Amino acid sequence: MKRFLKVLFIIIIILLTFAIVATTTYVIWTLQINKQVYYAKDFGIEVLKSKKDEDNDGIDDYTDILEGAKLEAQRKPRYNSEYYAGGYPPDEEGVCTDVIWRALKNAGYSLKDMVDEDIKNNVDKYQRVGGKPDPNIDFRRVPNLKVYFERNQLSLTLDLNKIEEWQPGDIVAFGKSHIGIISDKRNKKGIPFLLHNGGQPIREENILEVYNNFDPITGHYRMKD
Repeated sequence: MKRFLKVLFIIIIILLTFAIVATTTYVIWTLQINKQVYYAKDFGIEVLKSKKDEDNDGIDDYTDILEGAKLEAQRKPRYNSEYYAGGYPPDEEGVCTDVIWRALKNAGYSLKDMVDEDIKNNVDKYQRVGGKPDPNIDFRRVPNLKVYFERNQLSLTLDLNKIEEWQPGDIVAFGKSHIGIISDKRNKKGIPFLLHNGGQPIREENILEVYNNFDPITGHYRMKD
């Protein structure tokens, strides 16, 4: 028994050491790749401005969406995936989809209302809903957001090499499980940073290209003017 406990103790120490090393390596790597920051002007790219100002605050919608996503990244809500009566999680909690509706809210849009209405009128288009709409969660599911944006907003290139077509405030989906907002920051190749919540320490990061290799981009959207 003593020998078993000794072996178990050694295994736990090894695992803890590995976890510490892995975490430290990730933080160092993240800080390094986020160190050099460029912007559209550095590549001769014109930043698009929306013709709309939904909330009449004097700021165009695309800029408002970007600023909303940045505020969410700065607040850094704790990653927690739960089901909430009424749909909305507490301000201090969230997942990747909460970045999207909170960013759009900053521009004057209620993504929940828009998604719920489209599901109500086109429930057969939403496979994830399974014919049973649930306003408490539908707008916080990536597959549903993909269908909504593909049906109602602009669908754009998935090619990261077309750097001029990736604009601040755009929405990007990966597979069927993750989603985020395109930042105004770019890396040395002109590829934008990503504003997202996967529970990571830094919520605005130079990860778009890496994430695309891990979980390929399946959607790139922009609100219609």
